[in-house]
Amino acid sequence: MSTHQVTGGTARVAPSPSSGAAARPAHRRFSLRQRRAWAFYAFTGPWVLGFLALTAYPLGYALWLSFTNSDGLSSRTRFVGLTNYKEVFSDPDTLASLGRTALFTGITLPLSIVAGLLLAVLVNQPIRSRGLFRTLLYLPAVVPPVGAALTFKLIFDRDSGSANGLLDLLHVNGVSWLVDPYARWVLIVLTMWGVGNVMIVSLAGLQDIPKELLEAARVDGASSWQSFTRITLPLLSPVIFFQVVTGIIGSLQSLAPLLIALNPNPAGVTSVPQSNYFYMINVIAQFFANGRYGYASAMLWVLFAIIIVVTFLLFKVSKGAVFYSVEAEPEKNRPRRMGDA
Repeated sequence: MSTHQVTGGTARVAPSPSSGAAARPAHRRFSLRQRRAWAFYAFTGPWVLGFLALTAYPLGYALWLSFTNSDGLSSRTRFVGLTNYKEVFSDPDTLASLGRTALFTGITLPLSIVAGLLLAVLVNQPIRSRGLFRTLLYLPAVVPPVGAALTFKLIFDRDSGSANGLLDLLHVNGVSWLVDPYARWVLIVLTMWGVGNVMIVSLAGLQDIPKELLEAARVDGASSWQSFTRITLPLLSPVIFFQVVTGIIGSLQSLAPLLIALNPNPAGVTSVPQSNYFYMINVIAQFFANGRYGYASAMLWVLFAIIIVVTFLLFKVSKGAVFYSVEAEPEKNRPRRMGDA
């Protein structure tokens, strides 16, 4: 059909599709890949900004401070190079605080793991109201560390604490729990108070062990102790290894002593008993009591390096002691080998 139409002796040209499209504004359409990319940036953008502002920048700023003599207030900050790091490894007080932290970790970490595993084994037994027992044992771990520390400070207060009140009922003289030599033991008790976290993780590992293995061992005449040491512990080794790594990291960064080990009328971090003057308390003292921001930042970076090295060594040592369960690969996905039919 011709595009020229004659109407009333005049010729009109019918508009072509191309001319109409040119007259309308062009609407840009994004492809599916572009829409997914914009969605990705929209969802990850807030996290990236938060990471840069609240993690990357503070870390970079602390690293820069560790090479200066900054006091946090004066603008006359001078670059001192590795002087702060040399002082960390030569200062007897810093090395002593690191040694106390390592001793505290060496005492509380095995106790927590063993106690949590024993509690997990107990509440995993088919007994009545075991759900109630699990809840009661886990409740202390739900209490925030600050609240638990302040509660223990009230309990072990020399004048009005319930611990000395119990001793009075037994006609025993009260004890100054929050000073040496008892402050360290109060701290250990506080750490064991939150053993419910270890119990829950161990309980999850116990429930993941196939019951068929334990039943087969029982049929073969294995005792309960043999089943526990030959089956349960090897299959729980990844869970125990996880608890060891996270426990060491948490203990090396412990700040709870700062809340419970102060005297009833604290004069600041310098009043912490000597036995509980840990590495992180020393860092806080250098920051706020001594105003040595550069030196305290260097201490934090040294602690970070220690944690990295310890974690790396743990992974190296655990290769022959941790047994990971690996599911058998499906036959159809297994690559063919020479000699296969």
